[in-house]
Amino acid sequence: MKRETKQILKKILILLVLIGISYIYHNYFEKEEKVEKKIQYRETVPTIQLEDAEFHIHFIDVGQADSILIENNKEYALVDAGDYVDGEKLVKYFNSLGVQKFRYVIGTHAHEDHVGGIPDIINNFEIEHFYMPDVVTTTRTFEDILDALEEKNIAFETPVIDSSFMMNEVKFTVLYIGRDNIDLNNTSIVLKVEYKNTSYLLMADAPNMIEKEILDKDIKSDVLKVGHHGSQYSTSAVFLKKVNPSLAIISVGKDNSYGHPKSITLQKLKRLDIKTYRTDRDGTIIFASNGDDISIQTIKTDTNG
Repeated sequence: MKRETKQILKKILILLVLIGISYIYHNYFEKEEKVEKKIQYRETVPTIQLEDAEFHIHFIDVGQADSILIENNKEYALVDAGDYVDGEKLVKYFNSLGVQKFRYVIGTHAHEDHVGGIPDIINNFEIEHFYMPDVVTTTRTFEDILDALEEKNIAFETPVIDSSFMMNEVKFTVLYIGRDNIDLNNTSIVLKVEYKNTSYLLMADAPNMIEKEILDKDIKSDVLKVGHHGSQYSTSAVFLKKVNPSLAIISVGKDNSYGHPKSITLQKLKRLDIKTYRTDRDGTIIFASNGDDISIQTIKTDTNG
């Protein structure tokens, strides 16, 4: 009987040792592997003091809308410009930063919450290239854009899928652009922005259908601008795993009538341990980078009309 008891205790001891080894593996080695995949970043408040930072990207608080400013060595690109009522406020914000000229202004698609403020941008700044999908709409906003471009003698250009363009050391790649006259979200220009060893995926209002279209492309990025303000119709689990970002941005209005961002989208981000910032809570979110590290600052800006 004593011998049988010793054998049982011996088996229990072996089992406990195996459980301990398994615990150490899953909570140390797998954790270390996960960290290696993630870009190193640090949050700096209230100033951005990342040594040698020559790249900045501003995810601007324009309420239930989108506007993203990209800067590298005093050259600027703008992706979307919020609603019509945000236009004047964005002009003041850009003036405060010393912006006089945009190398690129990109309207991702013709919905007002993305291009409503663009006429004010055209009227107040020099613009070298203006990009939008080649889809004609009869909205007042779209007509105002065309009138402003004609007045300033700026060409309306449409990039093609897989084309790329440069701004100093920043590379922009067009991963998608559509021609759907019924649902303008399906025309969204999807951009991957790369600065040295850092990358940013800007999804505009692209739905799951477009995410599937680009799954076989190089979409892995450090930062994801979540599609369509955190809607349930964007940011599929398969897509999110393929992008594998460390950080996510949701451009969204406080207490908006759409209920964005949806809880299902937030849960997907949380499950993958993706640190998420939101303009409705954090205000304008500014990233600075030296090409290897990312510094983050959140500030309140008078840009939400």
